[in-house]
Amino acid sequence: MNSILSVQQHMLGQMEQAKSLIHDPVIQPAAVFGQPAGAGIGVAFDQAMRAVDAQQQLASNAMAAVDSGQSDDLTGAMIESQKASVAFSALLQVRNKLTTAFDDVMRMPV
Repeated sequence: MNSILSVQQHMLGQMEQAKSLIHDPVIQPAAVFGQPAGAGIGVAFDQAMRAVDAQQQLASNAMAAVDSGQSDDLTGAMIESQKASVAFSALLQVRNKLTTAFDDVMRMPV
């Protein structure tokens, strides 16, 4: 019962925060989602890079364990390797889209 009350209080606090943002002349959507006001695309991209790196390290450790004979889970290691590959490919696609968007903005007439 106590957890329900704390969840309700948390939601009420978020609603109050959203209501105060409506009356504020400057809308700051990042504050609604809990990100600090100074956090931008650089911080989000850095977190994504770190997550992809962690996935690649996990896949590398699984493959090394199979290679050294410590593990016989070849299918698990291959799945982890494919997950890391897909995550890296997705990160490259996001980077390419960001680069293209930046180039488009730079080519805009003033």
